[in-house]
Amino acid sequence: MRRWRGKSAVVTGAASGIGSAITDIFLEEGINVAAFDIQYDRLREKEIALTSAGKTRGKLFPVKCDLTNESDIIGGFEFARNNLNGVDIVVNNAGITHYSKIIESETEVFRKMLDVNVLAVAICTREAVTSMRERDVEGHVFIINSLLGHEIPEGVLHKGWNLYPSCKHATVAMADVVRRELIDVKTKVRMTSVSPGLVKTEITANTPELKDIFQRIPALLPTDVADAVAYALGTRPEVQITELTIRRTGEP
Repeated sequence: MRRWRGKSAVVTGAASGIGSAITDIFLEEGINVAAFDIQYDRLREKEIALTSAGKTRGKLFPVKCDLTNESDIIGGFEFARNNLNGVDIVVNNAGITHYSKIIESETEVFRKMLDVNVLAVAICTREAVTSMRERDVEGHVFIINSLLGHEIPEGVLHKGWNLYPSCKHATVAMADVVRRELIDVKTKVRMTSVSPGLVKTEITANTPELKDIFQRIPALLPTDVADAVAYALGTRPEVQITELTIRRTGEP
């Protein structure tokens, strides 16, 4: 990880959960982070707390970003270009769920899930790789996927995820496509897809049907996923961890 000190990362969905844990580990390693999230106040609070503590090597740059709005995304990458000398690492982490049946949902639900979970990932990846290629630097693209992008288990829990598994199947495929594209254009950029099982985050906080999910099912912690990202990032440039799947011990 030492070679990444002083480099810059964009992390989406950085205000909570997995994104916050990844941001923390990057800052500890001396990586500057443009933290994208619609929850800007939480990012500012974190920035103030980190500045007061003075314990991290890297610097946090909060960026208010609505990932359903392409202008916000492009503006965030312009901010990174102007204030962090471009982007060396991008972590496509932000995601949303809607616990309901596809056959009973409004079109707006489909549209928002696709915008955040698929389209924003493609836009962020394009913008980050453009920055990396312009400067001809070593770079790394991460997509935080899900086991639901590889399989759809039986059980009551998995009967209401709407388009979420479809979105994750799409971004698992996207990671493989982008990896091959990066080879074709002869970049120094690596691609890693990280697919965790259930993670104890706020993603289910507004879903009454899932209020006790973490009491019923073994779950990973956000730091477990952050550790996986750090592992893949820290391997030699000649080593590309293309896919990591992570389950909590005991998770079916």
